[in-house]
Amino acid sequence: MSNPFEDPDALYLVLVNSEGQYSLWPAGIDVPAGWVTAHDVDSRLNCLEYVEAQWTDMRPNSLAQAERS
Repeated sequence: MSNPFEDPDALYLVLVNSEGQYSLWPAGIDVPAGWVTAHDVDSRLNCLEYVEAQWTDMRPNSLAQAERS
């Protein structure tokens, strides 16, 4: 069985947590607690492009906010 997180032909979701961190998630697996869907079911490539466009600051939200204070 191949790794469902690395299948280029599978469908994925993009998840985000409260720290603003993004994750590519296989569409057939339940979303884990603490994560919400930021981009609905799509190709792996489209999901990766979405993440690249949205996640411009890799720092967790709490760290970015602390540095601004």
